[in-house]
Amino acid sequence: MKRVQHLLEYAVVRVLLFLVDLLPLRACVALAHGIGDLFYLLHRPRRRTAMENLLAAGEARDERDARRLTRAVFHQFSHLVVTSVKSDSWFQKYPPESCVTWKLPPELAAILDDPKQGLILACGHLGSWEIGAQLLSHRKPVVGITRRMNNPYVDRLMVSRKPRGRFELTPKRDANLLRLAGALKDGKVLAIMIDQNAKDRGMLVDFFGRPASSHTAIALLHLLTKTPLCFGACIEVAPMRFEFRASGPFRFAPTGDKAADVRKILEHLNRELENAVRLTPDQYMWGHRRWRLTPKQLAANAP
Repeated sequence: MKRVQHLLEYAVVRVLLFLVDLLPLRACVALAHGIGDLFYLLHRPRRRTAMENLLAAGEARDERDARRLTRAVFHQFSHLVVTSVKSDSWFQKYPPESCVTWKLPPELAAILDDPKQGLILACGHLGSWEIGAQLLSHRKPVVGITRRMNNPYVDRLMVSRKPRGRFELTPKRDANLLRLAGALKDGKVLAIMIDQNAKDRGMLVDFFGRPASSHTAIALLHLLTKTPLCFGACIEVAPMRFEFRASGPFRFAPTGDKAADVRKILEHLNRELENAVRLTPDQYMWGHRRWRLTPKQLAANAP
């Protein structure tokens, strides 16, 4: 039964990819809007999760406002998928530098333009993160970490559609600290999502006032390699027009208390993401279960 479901999903994705390749950008935007509406109507659990998260974070005034924002979030996510697929052919037609405005502190811009200096980029499910990595790779090679999709047919198809060049994807199972440190030594940007739920493997850090399990790898890498750290997000301001907003570089000196050092870094990065989300809450993926704690974590966090 699962195989039949996967094949049906694969067929739907193939049809959508065909349409995205065939249609002009304006029609693709309309298609994404329609897909977002359909997903909003049909996926009640994800819709409810997004509304609950918006209300708990204080980004929605009431349930009506939460519904409005949630619908916008579904539109944005569908638009992200469609434009990410469209971007490869689009950037062959139009120079990537004509599609992005860089909003960077001068010191961070200098690091990006230094071919010998590595950089750790903290990012989240905000804006157009895949396109952001593509755009950034035209200034400096980028290494990202990816995990397989649940549907193996769709996974193989989407991997085959990923842009190559200076944007390298490393499977999560191969992303050990030594390999990632090697990429930094080679002068690359290592892009790491900081809002993945790490379950029992992570450290509980407040995000929008609630404890969330955060992966510690980004902090450990910074302390181990002393590579400059920054936060960034690629925000879409019009169809295929983006602002890459970044802050940093940040440098944290080890104090001898590794756990405290890691917590300090994670708290700082979570605040950076939180501040960025508040500027464009409709471009954040509120539907993922960021604040889902395990029984063990709930017990440890109890007063």
